[in-house]
Order: sequence, then C-alpha cells, then structure tokens
Amino acid sequence: MPIPIEFRLPKGWQAVPPDAAGAPGAAFVAIHPATNRPGFTTNITIDGEHRPDAASLAEIADESINRLHQAATTVSLSQRTEFGSADAPGLTQVLRVTTLVEREHTELIQCQVYLSMSDVDRPQERAVIRLSLTAAEDNFKAVIGDFQEFVASVRPESPGSA
Repeated sequence: MPIPIEFRLPKGWQAVPPDAAGAPGAAFVAIHPATNRPGFTTNITIDGEHRPDAASLAEIADESINRLHQAATTVSLSQRTEFGSADAPGLTQVLRVTTLVEREHTELIQCQVYLSMSDVDRPQERAVIRLSLTAAEDNFKAVIGDFQEFVASVRPESPGSA
C-alpha cells in the first residue's frame, strides 16, 4: 500500500491472504463465506499505488476497466460518479462483468471506489487507493450495504494505531 490505512470489516466478512484468494497484487482481501458458490465467493479487495502523474481518477478507473477486459469475457461500465473535494477527490464506478467460473459464464458486479490522497508536504505526490466489491449478480444487493459501511470506515492510519 502506498500509505497505511485503517478500516473496519463488517460482520460476516473474513480476511484471507491475498495469494490464497487469487489476488496476489492486493494489499488486503476479505470474503463473505455466506455467499460462497463453486469457484467464487463475494469479496472485498484493497490495493493502491503511488501516482506521480497527473492522470484523473476517471483515467485511472479506465485503466482498471482495460485490465479487467484481459481477464473477463465482457466488461461494461454501468455507473460512474465523482465525489469529494479538490483536496480529497474520489470516484465510484459500477461494472458488470461476465467471466468464466468453473467453465460456466458467470455474471458479476464489481463496485470500485477510488480515493486520492495527496502528500501534505508534497502535493504533487499522491496515493490512489482502490476498494473493490465483487459479487455474483444475485448477491450484490445483499452485500452492497456492507461495502458502503466498509468504505465509510476507511481512513489514513492514525499515529500509534496498528
């Protein structure tokens, strides 16, 4: 992670090692065991990167869509909303993804939230954090409230916390 963050995981979610979850590039992965199905479990992932460039959050989100196109059968953008302020911008996008799970085409919905955090001493330096919820289409409505609760709890780690 480009900066340390803290958050609360909603009840019913379980942290798992990113490598074991098939997300080796993620900094954190949690699964919702109650939504387990053969080959797929609803999950929340966190990743991030330093962005020394001037790319907008929309351009960074487009990069994510392009990466998903490489792994999925189809990817379509359903919704995109910018939020926050000039000092702390954010972007949410909802994607519909069709991918092969256990050799069956599976419809997934992925909600991605991008948070941009500038260095107070060096404003040209920024970290972009991506929080993602991926769920089977029929489970999405049941877990989106948990994801919203999770996103609302994310903040830069305070001194002395671990």
